[in-house]
Amino acid sequence: MRWLRFAAANTMRNKRRSLVTLGITALGACAILVAAGFALFTYHGLAESSARSTGHLILAKPAAFDDDEDVPLQTGLDHWEALRSALLTDEHVRNVLPRIEFTGLLSNGDKSAVMLAIGIDPDAEFAVRGPFLRVKDGDVITGDNSNEIVIGAALAHTLKAKVGGQLTLLATTTEGAFNAVDVTVRGIVSSGVTELDKRLVYCDLGTAQRLLATHRVSNVGVFLDRMDGVAAAQRRLQQLPLVRAQGLQVKTWLDFSDVYRSVKSLYDIIFGSLGAVIALIVFIVVANAMAMAVVERTREIGALRAMGTLPSQLMRMFGLEALLLGGGGAVLGALLALLVAGLLLLLNVQMPPPPGNTYGYPLLIDLSWSMTLLVVTLFPLLCAAASLAVTRRSLNQSVVDALAHV
Repeated sequence: MRWLRFAAANTMRNKRRSLVTLGITALGACAILVAAGFALFTYHGLAESSARSTGHLILAKPAAFDDDEDVPLQTGLDHWEALRSALLTDEHVRNVLPRIEFTGLLSNGDKSAVMLAIGIDPDAEFAVRGPFLRVKDGDVITGDNSNEIVIGAALAHTLKAKVGGQLTLLATTTEGAFNAVDVTVRGIVSSGVTELDKRLVYCDLGTAQRLLATHRVSNVGVFLDRMDGVAAAQRRLQQLPLVRAQGLQVKTWLDFSDVYRSVKSLYDIIFGSLGAVIALIVFIVVANAMAMAVVERTREIGALRAMGTLPSQLMRMFGLEALLLGGGGAVLGALLALLVAGLLLLLNVQMPPPPGNTYGYPLLIDLSWSMTLLVVTLFPLLCAAASLAVTRRSLNQSVVDALAHV
C-alpha cells in the first residue's frame, strides 16, 4: 500500500500530463467498448433475424439439404403432423412450423412474373416469428382465409396488383404436371430486401399443397425458448425415435445464414484491427508520458539510488503509476461507453439502409460485461508494460550520472 500511495502522489506532480494521459486512455477504452458493442449488437440482430426466418433448428431429409430436386417436394416430409407432435414434447421447443418452399409463376392474366413462394401455417407463423414483414397495404393471411396470398411490394408493382385483386399461381406438381390455382391478394408487404420483394409470395399450406398436388412439406422449423440452447436442443432432437426412424437431419439456423457468417468475419477483422490500433496508441502515449516523467525526475532517481533504493523498486513505483493511469482511464472509458449506449437508446438514432435493403435499423450498443472486464483488466497491464519498457534503461544508469543530470 505504501508504494501505491507513492505512485498516486507522483501521478499528481504533473497534473496536466497525467490528465491528458488519463483522458487518452479513457477515450481509447471507450472506443474499443463502443466498437465491440456495435459489433455485438449487429451479431445479435442478424442471429435473431436469421433464426426467426428459418427457425432455430430445421428438420428435413439429408437429400433436401444437399441435393437438387427434379420435381417439387421430391425430398419432402410425409407424416409431418406426427413429427410436430413428437418435437413439441421437448420442454424447450416453443413451436414447430411446417413450410413448403417452391417456385413458379404468378400471373395477372396479361403478365407473369417468377415467384419464390412459401406455404405456411399462417396463424402460427406470424405469431411465433413476430413482425418480420412490413405490411404496406391490406393485411397478412390467416388460417381461416384459404386461397389468399401476401406478395412483395416490388412484385405487386410489376403485376399492378392491388389488395382484393385476383391473381393466378402456376407451378409444376410433384408428378411433373402443370397446375394453376386462382388466389386473392390479401396483403402487400416488404421484407426489407429489394431483390426478395420482387419474387416473394406467402400462401397457406392448403393452397400450396393443392397447387403441388401433395400432402408433403419441405421441412419443419423448430423455434426454441432461448437462443443459447440451440446446440443442446439439436443433440436432443436428433436422438428422438421418430426423427431417427424417418432418417431426418437436424441443422441449425447458422447452417443457412451466409449473411451472418460473412458479416461476422468482416466485422471481426475490422474491429479487431481497430482495437489493436487503439491499444498501440495508448501504449505509445503512456510510454511517452512515463519517459518524460523519468527524464524530469532523473536527479531524484539518483538521490534515491544513493540512499539505497534498488532499480527494481523504482521500476515498481513507475509501473504502479502507469497502472493507476491505465486503470483509471479504463474505468472512465467504461463509464463513458455506458453513457454513449444510454444516449443512443434515448435518442433513437437510425442507421441508413444496408446495401440491398429498403429500410434502416436503430443504432444501439450492446455492451458486454465480459468485454468490459477484459478492457478494464488489460489496459492497466498494457500501461504498466509501456512504463517498464521505457524506464528499464534509464533506471540502470549510474548514480553519479543521474545526480549530475541537468
